[in-house]
Amino acid sequence: MTPKYNKVHNRFKFNGLHFSFEDLKEVAYSLIKEGEPYEQVTGNFLIDWLNNKNVLYVNTSGSTGQPKTIKLKKQAMVNSAIATGDFFGLQPGDKAIDCLPSHYIAGKMMLVRAMILGLEIDCVEPSAHPIFDYEKKYDFCAMIPLQLKHTINYTDNIKTIIVGGSKVTKPLLERIKSCKSKFYETYGMTETVTHVAVRQLSSEAVKGDGLFKALPNVTFGQDERECLIVNASKLVNEALITNDIVDLHSETSFMLLGRFDNVINSGGVKLFPEQIEDKLQPVIDERFIIAGEEDAALGEKLILIVENPRDSVESIGNRIKHIKGLTKFQVPKEIYITDKFLETVNGKIQRDKTIKAVLG
Repeated sequence: MTPKYNKVHNRFKFNGLHFSFEDLKEVAYSLIKEGEPYEQVTGNFLIDWLNNKNVLYVNTSGSTGQPKTIKLKKQAMVNSAIATGDFFGLQPGDKAIDCLPSHYIAGKMMLVRAMILGLEIDCVEPSAHPIFDYEKKYDFCAMIPLQLKHTINYTDNIKTIIVGGSKVTKPLLERIKSCKSKFYETYGMTETVTHVAVRQLSSEAVKGDGLFKALPNVTFGQDERECLIVNASKLVNEALITNDIVDLHSETSFMLLGRFDNVINSGGVKLFPEQIEDKLQPVIDERFIIAGEEDAALGEKLILIVENPRDSVESIGNRIKHIKGLTKFQVPKEIYITDKFLETVNGKIQRDKTIKAVLG
């Protein structure tokens, strides 16, 4: 029997204490009245979750478009929590860390998973370098790549770590290889109630995989643009058409190639910025973006934008020319410098706005 959103598992614990559905309302009010700013946000979410409405409203981050407010069914959030629990084998009484802000869906869902699956969750202040009990053994945690980068030396006591919200960089992937935990990169969005697929990353525990695998009750298709279609009836009412171009391996697995709206057509050759950025990561320490600029001969020419680099444009260009596996089409025709990338409130790069600001 599927749990309902108006129930709390009898094994659920919040910061070491057991609370019932009714008890949590008092906890929420206490967090709002007496808590730190991040705890007040958590309290506000709990108030929304514990009311008698069957929906709540969630803000998107705005990393791939304008931020917007989306209405989600609470039962869809429960179904998402159950799918995650089934995929990762989470059991009542398992211990979890929540180091994500409750403003957005990822942080909200850590709390929902705990309440529905009966997890014992420790909530810590969401920051770029979250502080938690490094000696305590945990079963599950979700982080953004920046958080994992700063805490990776303290993750051996966490059994499973999911990483999402932005791209996992090559240097971070290399560091993960020497870790004992199991790591998964997630694919999803607010509309799909966080992740609908995960890709296992190589660590000491296991060899990784290039493919994203569907969570339970999720299947995939493609449209005429070769963009991913998500079929998840327990999460969304209709099939969700994305702007992510994929190599579809089966109805439950795919390789992510890049965003349709980022594709550059240079002299008739399709270039995926995300793939080129992967190749450039080893030679550029700062944040950077690959983009297209209007060109009379090529239609679009490939350009590189680097945020506040320590090296000269000439030095960066010379290093790029010596990268093995980079085709002549993937070498930037121009390199631009900018002092600061434009970001969303939670630190994601606003790609389109940054490119427009640089190119004028």
